[in-house]
Amino acid sequence: QVQLVESGGGLVQAGGSLSLSCSASGIIFSLNTMGWYRQAPGKQRELVATITGGGNTNYADSVKGRFTISRDNAKHTVYLQMNSLKPEDTAVYYCNAWRYRNNYWGQGTQVTVSS
Repeated sequence: QVQLVESGGGLVQAGGSLSLSCSASGIIFSLNTMGWYRQAPGKQRELVATITGGGNTNYADSVKGRFTISRDNAKHTVYLQMNSLKPEDTAVYYCNAWRYRNNYWGQGTQVTVSS
C-alpha cells in the first residue's frame, strides 16, 4: 500500500519560512519523480515543484528563488523549504509521487501565511 505522509505545515507571517516534509512508503522511492502541489480555496491544484530521482528540479515561476525542493532517497523523504512566504502562498500543499502511469497523493498539509 502506497502512503505519502506530509508534515510541517502551519501558520506563519509574511516574509517567514516553513519547511515541509513528505515521507513515502510502498513505492520504489528513488525511481519516482516527487513533487509538491498546492490548492488554494476556489482554485485548481497547481504545481509548486518537482524533483526527479536523479535530482533534476522544476519550479513554478511564482516560487522560483523562494522555494527549494530536495529529496533524501535513503530516507524516502522529499522536502520543500519555503522562504520569503507571501499571503498568496496560502494553500493546502500536497505531496505527489509519479512514475509511468502510477500517480499517488498525500492527504495534504495546510500552509497559511498572514499579512
